[in-house]
Amino acid sequence: MPSKHQSNVATVSKNNTKAVCDSLWKLMADHGVDAYWVPSSDEHLNEYLPEAHKRREFLTGFTGSAGDALVFSEALTTLLKNLPVRLFVDSRYYEQADFEVDLETVHVSRQGLEGHPRLIDTLLALAKQKPGLKLGFDPFTVSAQAIQDLQKQCKSANIELVPLGENLIDRLWRENKKNPRPEAALNPVYSLPIDYSGRSTEDKINRLQTQLKDSRCEATVLTKLDQIAWLLNLRGQDIPYNPVFLSYVITTTNDVYFFCEKSRIEKSAIDSLPKSVKLLPYTDYASQLPIACKNKRVLFDPKHATSGTMSLLKQAKAIIVKEDNPVETDKAIKNAVELSWMREAHLKAATGKIRAFHWLEKTLQDKPESLNEKSFADQLEVFYSKEQDFKGLSFNTIAGFGPNSSIVHYGTPSETVKLKSGGLFLVDSGTQYLGGTTDDTRTIIIGKPDEKQIRCFTAVLKAHINCASQIFPKGTEGARLDGITRATLWQEKMDYGHGTGHGVGAFLNVHEGPCGIHRLASKPLLPGMIVSIEPGYYEPGWGGIRCENLYVVVEVSPGWYGFESLTYIPFDNRLIDFESLDSKQADWLASYQRAVVEKTGNRLEASVLAWLKENI
Repeated sequence: MPSKHQSNVATVSKNNTKAVCDSLWKLMADHGVDAYWVPSSDEHLNEYLPEAHKRREFLTGFTGSAGDALVFSEALTTLLKNLPVRLFVDSRYYEQADFEVDLETVHVSRQGLEGHPRLIDTLLALAKQKPGLKLGFDPFTVSAQAIQDLQKQCKSANIELVPLGENLIDRLWRENKKNPRPEAALNPVYSLPIDYSGRSTEDKINRLQTQLKDSRCEATVLTKLDQIAWLLNLRGQDIPYNPVFLSYVITTTNDVYFFCEKSRIEKSAIDSLPKSVKLLPYTDYASQLPIACKNKRVLFDPKHATSGTMSLLKQAKAIIVKEDNPVETDKAIKNAVELSWMREAHLKAATGKIRAFHWLEKTLQDKPESLNEKSFADQLEVFYSKEQDFKGLSFNTIAGFGPNSSIVHYGTPSETVKLKSGGLFLVDSGTQYLGGTTDDTRTIIIGKPDEKQIRCFTAVLKAHINCASQIFPKGTEGARLDGITRATLWQEKMDYGHGTGHGVGAFLNVHEGPCGIHRLASKPLLPGMIVSIEPGYYEPGWGGIRCENLYVVVEVSPGWYGFESLTYIPFDNRLIDFESLDSKQADWLASYQRAVVEKTGNRLEASVLAWLKENI
């Protein structure tokens, strides 16, 4: 599934990657490890990271939101006569990785392509060259589940996983004078009133404590930042685009231990917390967890908590009960109040994007030389920001023209790439308004399309419509809908490397679990969950197409579910082969385009509304 990322950190330049490796080799030798694993995640298993946690980026220069690095020791590099760093990326980053890393130091392993091994395959191959291979890692930057799975796979090869007491990248980064590690962000933390959350903090905590008792547990640990923000009805801005803040929570059946610096929490936010919430410094988490959980039965979600946290629980002699944390599902099922604000946020975002496309067409007529990827992205944000309660973007806008539209994670719109007639323009953007998070993609044509552009766009649109109009029985997992969506494209021998859809938070992260529509989506879709539907097609050197809306899962009849659109932005009629649509697809599209006018018309200026009606 496409995710979006652009770094604000001054990353190490390509010619400095080798210098970082030279220093890292010394530390690896001191710790006696043959390889060092640098994952993309951090202490909270974030997809998008605070600046101070972008360790893999500091090492390699690669800014993508997913992809792990493996550093070989000096001795192993010499033995193998290979590059010292292996970077593992999925299909979203095949092109981007090559642009960003030093290819004389970093070997890019493109997952899913023949001859490009996975991290585990690489380790098993190394173990044949270096029996007794020792892999070092920071246990607080990888999930407990990931380590357990890796241990099982490495056992037969006699590979030893060595959790280290310090993060080696952090140590090097602190000592780097040219690019010193930034201080951790400590932005204000504020309360989200019940008028926006729909449920009180006390009610959410009471439900979690009841769920613990039902599972015969006495405590649970929350390390995911969006889970904590949702549970406590608090928001912050420690991570670009995500209204969350660095913190931990330990919940027992009686108390809640909230690890976050009191000095940065607004007084009204502190006053909003129930008396059962005990506020402690963020840095006290590791020392207090063994005390709070000593000898207790602890519900522990190994997918959403780190291996380091599990080690702390073992030190406390806690009885670890491995289950999905109930907060994850509760957060994903939006209540009526959350849905009302999500609908409002999407209408605000839709009016902003419609105004931007109207502006684009007018500028193409008046001042075409002024149009480029960046000028459009900047103007789009201006239109977004004019709506009330705008809190910022939900990710860095992807505005890719021509060949750049094929780069799935193209998050750096360029001033030098002009918008010229005949090219596809893919605009994937999202917003944060108070109460709502949005994410949508439209692909339009600049000028007149050719036959191939129409054929490919129509195939992608038909795939979108087939999923959006699908009804499905209670208990259906997202993986099943992924195949339904791809079927139309497969008939055209077309496909896309990302998932069909991801969950979305309510004024939270633009990517959230446990719901989704992709081959690994094993959780049933439930009413109130919000997912994207975003099939695509990407051809390097030619261009890319993506059609994305957000939908809420609704019950259409007893035991049967479907999708209700939240996004109301027109599809580009110039790119649609209407004759190839079947009757159901044509009816869906006509109804949707009419709904765009009905939903947004009273929010638009007369000239923009007239343009919209003329182009639908």
